[in-house]
Amino acid sequence: MEEKKRYSDEELEEFRAIINGKLELAKRDYKRIMDELTNTNSNGIDDTSPTFHALEEGSGMQTKEQLFALANRTQKFINGLQAALVRIDKKTYGICRETGKLIPKERLRAVPHATLCIEVKQQNRLH
Repeated sequence: MEEKKRYSDEELEEFRAIINGKLELAKRDYKRIMDELTNTNSNGIDDTSPTFHALEEGSGMQTKEQLFALANRTQKFINGLQAALVRIDKKTYGICRETGKLIPKERLRAVPHATLCIEVKQQNRLH
């Protein structure tokens, strides 16, 4: 049996839905972080996030530096998800950029912006 070279259009659409869901949540989180950093949030009772509620109470759990780091990580995640959508459009999504083999669906469902199969990722971590 010949090894599959790419995911089908139907499979790509499944991944697109997963990515769009994660992207929506990440953008919402990023906005909350930036609102907190710029003090433009309403500080009203509609905020249900425990992290931000703790900040409102002045608990000092997160400093501005930590919020900046979180904002940077969130933006990097958003960029990765957006790049994954481009790869879906080009029908190159899910292909390991080093081996050229398909990244297993389980990995892509867990890390939808992955560009490396787990074996390559682990090897890179060791070096």
